[in-house]
Amino acid sequence: MSETAVDTQELGEKIVRILKTIYDPEIPVDIYELGLIYDVFVNEDNEVKILMTLTSPNCPVAETLPVEVEEKVKSLDIIKDAEVEITFDPPWSQELMSEEAKLELGLL
Repeated sequence: MSETAVDTQELGEKIVRILKTIYDPEIPVDIYELGLIYDVFVNEDNEVKILMTLTSPNCPVAETLPVEVEEKVKSLDIIKDAEVEITFDPPWSQELMSEEAKLELGLL
């Protein structure tokens, strides 16, 4: 395995750790376990693009949550830039939540 592959994987894990510190204000579960993060892309310049959704298009944090995600990811020294793209395709549903999140919310 090349050195970059390890670095990218390690960087991905660091990004996930940061995402797990961000919570949906209405649900006591982090956005990663909620299944709001659809994809994380990191290019060779350490620029990050995060594809995520919200629990609903009318989500009260629709304006602030993507900014919080960008700011926290950019706080990693190695990250040059971060951009969040919001999508509602596919729409979020409880099926996207991790087992841990479902357990926490009493859905199991």
